[in-house]
Amino acid sequence: MATVALKSAEGKWIMVSAILASAMAFIDSTALNVVLPALQKSLHATGADLFWLLNAYLLMLASLILVGGSLGDKLGRKKIFMLGIFVFILGSAACGLAPTVFLLIVFRIIQGIGGALMIPGSLSLISSSINENERGKAIGTWSAVTVLVTMGGPILGGTLADAGLWRYIFFINVPIGVVALIILAFKVKESRDEGADKAVDIAGAASIALSLALLTFGFLRIPALGFKSPQVYLTLFGGIILLIVFLVIEKRSKRPMMPLYLFSNPVFTGVNLLTFFLYAGLGSGMLFLSLNLVQVQGYSQFQSGLTFLPFTVLMITIARFAGTLADKYGPRLLLIIGPATAGAGLFILSLIKQTAGPAEYWTTFFPGVIVFGLGMSFTVAPLTATIMMSVSDHLSGTASGVNNALTRIANVFANAIFGALAILLFTEALQNNIQSIPLDPTVKQAIIKEAADLGNAKSPNEVDSKYRNIINAYYKKSFIHAYSVIMKISAGLGFLGALMTVIFIHSKTLKKE
Repeated sequence: MATVALKSAEGKWIMVSAILASAMAFIDSTALNVVLPALQKSLHATGADLFWLLNAYLLMLASLILVGGSLGDKLGRKKIFMLGIFVFILGSAACGLAPTVFLLIVFRIIQGIGGALMIPGSLSLISSSINENERGKAIGTWSAVTVLVTMGGPILGGTLADAGLWRYIFFINVPIGVVALIILAFKVKESRDEGADKAVDIAGAASIALSLALLTFGFLRIPALGFKSPQVYLTLFGGIILLIVFLVIEKRSKRPMMPLYLFSNPVFTGVNLLTFFLYAGLGSGMLFLSLNLVQVQGYSQFQSGLTFLPFTVLMITIARFAGTLADKYGPRLLLIIGPATAGAGLFILSLIKQTAGPAEYWTTFFPGVIVFGLGMSFTVAPLTATIMMSVSDHLSGTASGVNNALTRIANVFANAIFGALAILLFTEALQNNIQSIPLDPTVKQAIIKEAADLGNAKSPNEVDSKYRNIINAYYKKSFIHAYSVIMKISAGLGFLGALMTVIFIHSKTLKKE
């Protein structure tokens, strides 16, 4: 397929359709973080249910996104992109109608399947269709707008949740998806790698899907069963074995969904490691910040969403400029400074204890959000452009799939591991805090049981009325302890991402595979 100019009519339609579809997926994830407290209350969900709600979607996305990327290259990027949007719309509508948390988790799986087919298509269409000398600018524009919409998600989610309309977080995807499908059907030409083998790597897809499912399940069962439970360590061991099996399959396959030879390019390797560490920190940081603001600091869900507004403003003003700088001077310096600054922002946020609520926002959470936002604003566009420029055009869908898969896998592991760790930290802190209170052992057990709800924990009925306020205060104190540790680990992951650039990315000229 001949490439087109970014400013041409077709170039603009490609950008609009790619941005609309990506926005659906990204706004869904960030808005959901903010509405989780309302959803938890409405559907009587536990803390573990919330992590499954996030991971059911991310798990399918991470498991199948590599297949989605390679299918687009082989069968037609536009065709697979449209199929993904359609499935995502169906899943979103079903989520909006779900009467129970179990069914909501099931329908999130359908959303994940649609997202796996849809998300790689947006970037691969841009990368394969827009002129090479404008590709960095196009990807920078895509990054800026999608992250803008993504960060607008918390504001939208907070507004809807406070109005008792959290289900509309899912319903809003339907009109956006329909518009994207109409544009693609009538305004965008098909694009595929004509020389590609049409066969699909079924064995690879099955092994990575089962591996991630077992690993996620194992980590999420740790708080309830402990590390020594056979169910936990056998599940985790099985997940690791299947991950090794996946790598062996990919190495031997004639048509791998993740060509391992791509990782012989140090730039491709480094930028994917950076992606993994940075987005694990980003995902866990945003989730626990949202829970902290609403459940502990006394913010309404709308106010919680507004706390991310400075982040959004920075993305609007800086992200596209950062993409242009990466085109002109190379991405290396930006991919060191950006993740390190994001890590510094998360560290600043980790130091915040109990506050007086939104009235103290400007002197508590605002500085950390600004530093975090600056770091991400200088990272997103150069990171995405570097991935797409580090491989040949005919592998654009696969490269996008690999990078997006690592982003989602990072989020799955962050939610599963940090979710389990948060409950363990919360429980340990709570046990220490209530030691001095003269309570019956059965009452203490009931208090500890509430730890599964994290910041939503409330003093159980068994507690004498004179101790209830004290217990509720200890719940908040214990959550803040867990939050602080998780945010510090998230900050460390940002710094680790910057280190990957130092180690692996040394040249302004990217080697094409």
